[in-house]
Amino acid sequence: MKKIIQFCKECVGELRKVTWPTRGEVVASVKVVLVSTIFLAVTLGFLDWLFVEGMRLLFK
Repeated sequence: MKKIIQFCKECVGELRKVTWPTRGEVVASVKVVLVSTIFLAVTLGFLDWLFVEGMRLLFK
């Protein structure tokens, strides 16, 4: 049981050393992720449509 308590204390000590991001940094990161995800989804959707149409032309 002592080892578990010691482990928890060390975890709390390490978490106090962490430099947490500011609200602005988090918001900026979320925006980058959303824009990147939407761009990638649109690009892959377009490529999928393009390949499907190409296959239809070949095997029609």
